Amino acid sequence: MSTAVAERFAEQLAQAHAAVPNILPGPAFCALAEQVLAVLFPERAIRPLTSTDAIVATLYQLQAELSSLLSLVPELPAPPAKLAATLFDQLPALRSALLRDATATLAADPAAQGLAEIISSYPGFYATALHRLAHALHVRGVPRLPRLLSEYAHRETGIDIHPGARIGTSFCIDHGTGIVIGETAQIGAHVQIYQGVTLGALSVTKALQSLKRHPTIEDHVIIYANATILGGSTVIGTHSIIGGNVWLTESVPSHSRVYHRAQLHMARQDDPAGELMFSI
Repeated sequence: MSTAVAERFAEQLAQAHAAVPNILPGPAFCALAEQVLAVLFPERAIRPLTSTDAIVATLYQLQAELSSLLSLVPELPAPPAKLAATLFDQLPALRSALLRDATATLAADPAAQGLAEIISSYPGFYATALHRLAHALHVRGVPRLPRLLSEYAHRETGIDIHPGARIGTSFCIDHGTGIVIGETAQIGAHVQIYQGVTLGALSVTKALQSLKRHPTIEDHVIIYANATILGGSTVIGTHSIIGGNVWLTESVPSHSRVYHRAQLHMARQDDPAGELMFSI
């Protein structure tokens, strides 16, 4: 790069940097979320807190840190200290909800050895925990930070849940890699979702931004791997099972069983040492 080109380019970049009103504290905020989870669940802590006084002091410290970080966010719907206090007042309910999620996972997964294993190591539980934190910020109108947290969870787990998605109690994600849950999706209680599932929109037209674009999943539904369910008017009725690789763009009533039927053709050469030929 020549000196003249470098100077012109640097001038353009300087203008771009100056035009950014605030650099949001994304990494610090995500680290704070990790600390909150470590307090709520000692299974995730490096050093568990063993006294009530230590826990109280840590919670107040984290609340103060959240207030400080929120003060850097433009266009907040309320004063940072008030928002931080409101969010921390909800921590008991958040912990109860996440324990129900972990318990649902333990009941659904025969490989799970106990709640401690799920809380400390299951990516589905971790992604759900960060989503519930992000959603709490989202519904209170905090801009941008919820999406930063959801994308952090996405990067860590491969599970992409928009902070606007509404997810009921006792939610179970098994394996999880490749799951996508859109902004206006609504998920009821006692729902199980496996890897590769997409709850998406039929169209990504910008004009539909203010409309419900993603499906509604009612209570006690199981959605198996790589199923795709699209559309804001699509409703999966209670106690339904959606099989693997299903593509759905219309509603199904309660107690439905929806499966993709693959046709497998196999031909074998006369020579036992020959290759097996499969057509799917």
